[in-house]
Amino acid sequence: MFPRLAIILSAALTLSAQEPVLTAAEKNFAESLNNVTLSGYYTRGDGSELKQDKYVIEKISKANGNLWKFEVRIQYNGKDLAVSLPIPIVWAGDTPVVSLTNFVVPGSGTFTARVLFYDGNYVGTWAAVDGHGGKLFGTIKKNPPPAAKP
Repeated sequence: MFPRLAIILSAALTLSAQEPVLTAAEKNFAESLNNVTLSGYYTRGDGSELKQDKYVIEKISKANGNLWKFEVRIQYNGKDLAVSLPIPIVWAGDTPVVSLTNFVVPGSGTFTARVLFYDGNYVGTWAAVDGHGGKLFGTIKKNPPPAAKP
């Protein structure tokens, strides 16, 4: 009896450790945001002045439920920080939307944001815990493939 139970438990643990099964929309989302640069603009408050914005996403993968693991490079204020962030994604039909509320980004602060991705573009709103915020928008461009290792 014990060997059978061990086999069943081993199979259950193996299944739970596997990658989540992705829908067609989720596969498209993952492919569209792997090894990309988001390049665009943001505003502060109700101002109309556009400031350049750039985010490098090295890889995304579905973690569990609505959480996705974003492996990103945050380049801000002369810093270049590689971080892995658990980002909640909700779906508006076929459109993925980042949905952050009081989310801590290491080395950057605490933010609330709603950003949607569609057809090679992104657009959204953002706010920091200290009360400033604005809008952001731009394009999603694939980065060149990483150089082959010798």
